[in-house]
Amino acid sequence: MFSIFKTFFWLGWISFGGPAAHIGYFRHTFVDKLGWLDDQEYAQLVALSQFLPGPGSSQVGFAIGYQRQGLLGAILAFIGFTLPSVLIMLCLALLSHKFNQSPLFEGVVHGLKLLAVVVVADATWGMYKSFCKQKLTSGLCLLTAAALLLIPSISTQIILLLFAALIGCKYLASNQSNTHQRFTPSIWPLITFGLLIFALPLMTSGLPLIKLFSDFFQAGSLVFGGGHVVLPLLQNIVGEQISQDAFLTGYAAAQAVPGPMFTFATYIGYQLIPQAPIAGALVATLGVFLPGFLLLLGVLKHWQHLAHVPKVSGALNGVNAAVVGLLLSALYQPVFTSAVLNPSDLVFVLVGFYLLKQLQLPIISIVISFILLGVASNWIV
Repeated sequence: MFSIFKTFFWLGWISFGGPAAHIGYFRHTFVDKLGWLDDQEYAQLVALSQFLPGPGSSQVGFAIGYQRQGLLGAILAFIGFTLPSVLIMLCLALLSHKFNQSPLFEGVVHGLKLLAVVVVADATWGMYKSFCKQKLTSGLCLLTAAALLLIPSISTQIILLLFAALIGCKYLASNQSNTHQRFTPSIWPLITFGLLIFALPLMTSGLPLIKLFSDFFQAGSLVFGGGHVVLPLLQNIVGEQISQDAFLTGYAAAQAVPGPMFTFATYIGYQLIPQAPIAGALVATLGVFLPGFLLLLGVLKHWQHLAHVPKVSGALNGVNAAVVGLLLSALYQPVFTSAVLNPSDLVFVLVGFYLLKQLQLPIISIVISFILLGVASNWIV
C-alpha cells in the first residue's frame, strides 16, 4: 500500500508540463516500468477521464490507485500526487512575489518544460504504436490532432471524441463475445455528488469555510478540458475579494510548479480566508478536486463490464485513437511551443529522447540533467 503513495509522491515532484505531460509520466511509470496495467487498460482510463469533468490527469492517477488497492489506494494516489504541488503553492502564497521572478527559478522551470516535451513525445509515440495499427485508427488520430490544432477548444475535443466513438462503434467493434454483464453505476458516489452540488449551497450562510468548499465544488463540477478551464470559473468566484495581480500570480505559479494545475485552488483558498489561511487552502483544494473523483467512482467499478460489450469495445478503440491525437496536438501546443524557444532547446529535447529511449537512463538522472541544463542555459542567456 505504501508503494502507491511513494510512487505518486515522487511523480508529484517531477511531473511538470501540465496534464499531457502527466499522462506521459504515468504511462512511463505504470505501464512501461512497473507493469501495473497494460496499454489497453491505461488508454481506457485516459479516455474515461476525457468524458468526465474534473482534473483529467489526477483522475487517471486516482483510477490507477483504485484498481491497485481499492478506495484507499485511490486516496493515497491522490494525496501522493497532489501533496508536493499543494506544499509549493502554500509556500508561494506565504512568500508571494519573492521567488517566481528569480532567474534560478525560471531556469529550473525551463529545463523541466523541455523534459516534458520528451515525456509527452514518448507517450504519444508509444500509444500510437498500440492504438493506431489500422488505416482508420491512424486517420482518426490525424483528424483529431489536426482539428484541435486548428480549432483548439473543449467543444472541439468533445465533438471529436464522440465522433471517434461513433466511427469505432460501427467499424472497429471487436469479435469478442458479450459477457451479458450489465453496466450498473455505483450509486453512493453519485448521490454524494448530487447532495453536494444541490443541497450544500443552501447551508452556507455565516459559515465561510463551508461556503468556500461549496463554491470550489461547483467550479470543479463544471471544468471540462483540464486545469486551464478552471481560470475563468475561479475568477468569477473570487470577484473583488483578492487583487487581480494576486490572482494572476497564483495562476502563473500553478502553471510553473509540478503536479495538477487544480492546486491553483490552494493559493486562492489561502488568500480568501485570512483568519484561517491554511484551512482555507485545504478546503478549497478538496472542494475543486472532489466532484471529478466522485463522478469517476460512480462509473469506474463496473467500467470493464461495459468495455467488454463488442460495440462499446469498438467505440473505445475509436476513442483510444482520438486520445493519441489529443496527445499529439498537446505535444505541439502548449508543451512544445512553451518550452522550445530556440535551436539549442530542440537539441536538448533530442538528446533527452535518446537518453530515455536508447540508453534507458533512470528518470531521476534525466530530471537532474534537465534541471542543470535549464539553469545553465538561463544564466548563459
